[in-house]
Amino acid sequence: MSKRVLVTGGTGRLGRALVPRLLAAGHEVRVLTRSERAPETHDWTVGDLRTGSGLGEAVADIEVIVHLATTNGRGDITATGALIEAAQAAGGPHLVYPSIVGIDHHALGYYRAKAECEALIQHSELPWTILRATQFHDLIAEIFDIQRWAPVLAVPAKVSFQPVDVLEVADRLAVLAEGPPDRRVPDMGGPQVRPATDLAHAYLRVVGRRRPVLPVPLPGRAIRDFRAGVHLTPEHADGRITFEEFLAARAEGPGSARDQGL
Repeated sequence: MSKRVLVTGGTGRLGRALVPRLLAAGHEVRVLTRSERAPETHDWTVGDLRTGSGLGEAVADIEVIVHLATTNGRGDITATGALIEAAQAAGGPHLVYPSIVGIDHHALGYYRAKAECEALIQHSELPWTILRATQFHDLIAEIFDIQRWAPVLAVPAKVSFQPVDVLEVADRLAVLAEGPPDRRVPDMGGPQVRPATDLAHAYLRVVGRRRPVLPVPLPGRAIRDFRAGVHLTPEHADGRITFEEFLAARAEGPGSARDQGL
């Protein structure tokens, strides 16, 4: 059944994957933006999550909101609160929120902000669905990309990751947006839990570079939580695309089998 869906953060990494999937499923998609944009296959609506400006118009007649927008900090709390207020005034559409595995047990500041956003949603009296996922392949690759001119590839010592492909998370979100509110759904993780050193060596092999991988012992509560693996969900290794497959498809560029969801 076609639904009227508002997507915040629709131009971000996850949004660029999700919006085409919603359109392909026959939904009417409206994407929130802070400035006017030329018409595309979906509608744009101008609004600002930081101030609440334009949100009333953005959520008008909307049945589902998929809230992807992030400031990567505590600004997420203000933005989520403003969106909830507008949604409540609009009659209470289904709010779908992607979050991160393990955030209620992690000291990283961004994860604590995400946990507060979850709490706002859960206590909002809106119908809601929250999907927690592990880190995206893209994030791990970007950590390595920014070190491309360094003589060594540094990684946090004794830390593992379970990276998942953004396209597969988008697939799951599209299904959740189409369905009824389901509250906290099972976590979603990538297909493999792998030491950061292993992921670094895989990266170097695929991009054709040779340099030492240096495990760096880092201090602090947040890195302690990463070492403890609270960000992992091995019992929900639902993703199929491995880190090497992601890197190979990225090297192929747009139009690869991965980009087409194959």
